[in-house]
Amino acid sequence: MHDIEPHFRWRDTYTAETDERSPFYGREYSEFEFTHQLYNFYLHPQWDEIGSPTLYCKLLYVDYDDQCALIELIGEWNDVLHNDIMHLKHNLADALYDAGINKLVFFCEHVLNFHADLHDDYYAEWAEEITEDGGWIVFVNTRQHVMEEMHAARINRYAHFGPEYNDINWRTQKPLVAYQLIQAMVDGRVKRLL
Repeated sequence: MHDIEPHFRWRDTYTAETDERSPFYGREYSEFEFTHQLYNFYLHPQWDEIGSPTLYCKLLYVDYDDQCALIELIGEWNDVLHNDIMHLKHNLADALYDAGINKLVFFCEHVLNFHADLHDDYYAEWAEEITEDGGWIVFVNTRQHVMEEMHAARINRYAHFGPEYNDINWRTQKPLVAYQLIQAMVDGRVKRLL
């Protein structure tokens, strides 16, 4: 896992560590020193921790005018053992929401497992905050078993995900184009774009 680097082709457009409104503002990264671990596997040093021992992220792009953020995730999303939704909401989503961001796209190709808790309070709270301002949450390219676990936990009441949001080739697009295409899908203007 140490060689899975977060998407880097948008760095000429946006970097979270130089954005004063980003929760990762001022972070310094090493290309050589591996400090994050997912169980017994080291992660590439460019990933950011959010307080969970199993779920990491990279804030790839933020547009404050369009009120959107594009975020890549890696690891195991485990609400049972680590309450990862709490970490994700409090340490990333709330900071973005406070900066005016209400449309969140999470790229989930590297989310290897999802373990739901019996309580969905954080999801409900998060969705209520976001949607009352006209926002939404989308999980793109979730693995089949992850998608099935999310659906079984009824996360689909709070976020958009599913087959229509899978196999999307977002890496070849400019960030604003990727966002606009996903927004068109959420708005129901198109079924599938990328």
